[in-house]
Amino acid sequence: MHQSFTRPLTGNAEKTPAGLGQQALYDPRGGRKYVTEAERQAALAVARSRRPAIYTLCATLAYSGCRLSEALELDVSRVDFEQGALLFRTLKKQATQAFRLVPVPRRLLADLESVHAVRSRQACDQQAKQRLWTWSRTHAWRLIKSILREAGIRGSAATPKALRHGFGVTAVTKGVPLNLVQRWLGHAQLTTTAIYADALGDEERRINSRMWK
Repeated sequence: MHQSFTRPLTGNAEKTPAGLGQQALYDPRGGRKYVTEAERQAALAVARSRRPAIYTLCATLAYSGCRLSEALELDVSRVDFEQGALLFRTLKKQATQAFRLVPVPRRLLADLESVHAVRSRQACDQQAKQRLWTWSRTHAWRLIKSILREAGIRGSAATPKALRHGFGVTAVTKGVPLNLVQRWLGHAQLTTTAIYADALGDEERRINSRMWK
């Protein structure tokens, strides 16, 4: 079986570390805490109708799986057109890597260039360290939440973190190795990344259908 679907064992295989497992993807009432592919596309369509800078923030969250605080901390110099990636500072105390390079779709890079004039700002020493978005975390959180709600997403899935969880679920269902998903999301432990193998519904059925091909 592909390693993406094999849950790593740590000590007693019957025990799940606190905070992991299905409870990490579902709230206490059973509400899903991640967006599906259809919901992600609906949210991006709504974001397209907002100001361009709002769309690029939403798209960055959706296509990189970064934390909202990490997106807001992203400066112009860390948009890497040559490698087709964004360089995030991992904002977690227990992180084993200070920075991580996350590949993103070329269309996202094109949108960042179009909206934020990244290349010209990178050429200027005074502007290269300017942030792409200057909003507070609270304001940005409300912007993304309003987009998700307008897209018809409710409950625990209507938060910026649901885009991050949705990225993880999508990566696993597409067969991306867990160690790569771990690196892209900036998890200190592989067991944290393994929660995405617990995704249910359409995502789990797609995994199962591949097993019998």
